[in-house]
Amino acid sequence: MPTAVLTDRERAAVQAYLRLLQTVRATFDGPPDGRRPPAVPTAALAEAEQALSAAGLAGNEEEFFHLLRSWCPER
Repeated sequence: MPTAVLTDRERAAVQAYLRLLQTVRATFDGPPDGRRPPAVPTAALAEAEQALSAAGLAGNEEEFFHLLRSWCPER
């Protein structure tokens, strides 16, 4: 299967998204706590948002997910 050749900024955006995805999964995979809902650290969200903006992908989810699928097909 061919893979995409990403720019450094596109690669950073994909990596930030994958880290955010792992953080969200870890947050929701923990034991349930009825006292408060799971919370994703704002730093993880900010990193992904900044990386998407730097790559020119903010607001262009279709292009971003196309890059993600070509670079990391199992996601």
